[in-house]
Amino acid sequence: MSTVAKRDYYEVLGVARDASLTEIKAAYRRLAVQFHPDRNPDNPEAEERFKEASEAYAVLSDSDKRARYDRFGHQGLEGQGFGGFDPSAFGDFADILGDLFGFGDFFGTRRRGRRAEPRRGRDLQFSLKLDLEEAAAGVERSIRVPRLETCGQCAGSGAEPGTSPESCTTCGGSGQVMFRRGFLSVAQTCPACGGAGRVLRHPCKSCQGAGRIEREAGLKVVVPAGVATGMRLRLAGEGEGGLRGGPPGDLYVAVLVEPHEAFERDGRDLHVIIAVSAFQAILGATVPVAGILGESWTVDVPPGTQPGDALRLRGAGMPEINSQRRGDIHVHFEVVVPRKLSPEQRRLIEDAARLGGDELEAHGGLFEKLKRALE
Repeated sequence: MSTVAKRDYYEVLGVARDASLTEIKAAYRRLAVQFHPDRNPDNPEAEERFKEASEAYAVLSDSDKRARYDRFGHQGLEGQGFGGFDPSAFGDFADILGDLFGFGDFFGTRRRGRRAEPRRGRDLQFSLKLDLEEAAAGVERSIRVPRLETCGQCAGSGAEPGTSPESCTTCGGSGQVMFRRGFLSVAQTCPACGGAGRVLRHPCKSCQGAGRIEREAGLKVVVPAGVATGMRLRLAGEGEGGLRGGPPGDLYVAVLVEPHEAFERDGRDLHVIIAVSAFQAILGATVPVAGILGESWTVDVPPGTQPGDALRLRGAGMPEINSQRRGDIHVHFEVVVPRKLSPEQRRLIEDAARLGGDELEAHGGLFEKLKRALE
């Protein structure tokens, strides 16, 4: 009785003997697509070529088997637990071919069904706008959030109270059905239960079997003092309700602090421009500054103050979150020159000019002014 000699595995795949694993996988994938039984129905020759390519790949993709084969040929695999084509032994075939023909488990090697388990609900995000005063003081806001909540009637099971989901008789509760496709055993999602492994004979009347109901939830958000744009506040368990009794997700409140008409924020510090008259800048004065938390501060304008000069009010800025510390307020002076003068004012200023008050003083240029303003 004669037997047909097996072809060299490298020849079967059409690769060199020093081919990399990537090249071997690519070659096998091309042959599998070409000779797959679904594309060649009632073609025994194509089926044999597919088996031959799969057998070659099973050996050459395994480093130990490949080493024995390179040294001893086909005889080196005898007695090593390899006796030709055996789809159930090749666990990674599904990774290579599983998506080519729409099969989730191409060779039937992973037969345990993906039974639907309880699943955590999605996290949600809500945008909350605040003005700078609210961000500085902290605030409690009421918000309304549309979300899917676990049905209170069936507790998320989807079954009418007094009943329970039943195991799917089509797939036996596994969520998958097996059938033959040529010489292959193929697993697909059960068409009767959609892969859940269970069916609802008596769906909940409140949620129609979905296990969740869409509602608008009224919630309170406590915003701590010192928040800034881009910060997120987490409300644990206030996201979407879970599936099949799973835990709910979380709600993240994204903070947006709107621009202020007077203050410009820089982290914990605030910058404000205060207008002073030319006379106040020349002689010096005391001017009020309103704080962000409603305080009333005063600053002393030094005699000879120049436009852009600044003073710092320490501890008058934005609070630091969860701390008693605060930033500073930087007061920048804008010197306003009067457009009209009374005859007496003009006479006095002219007298001052004749006494030498119109001499210019060097102040180091623009960059020096900016440096002093930020000190």
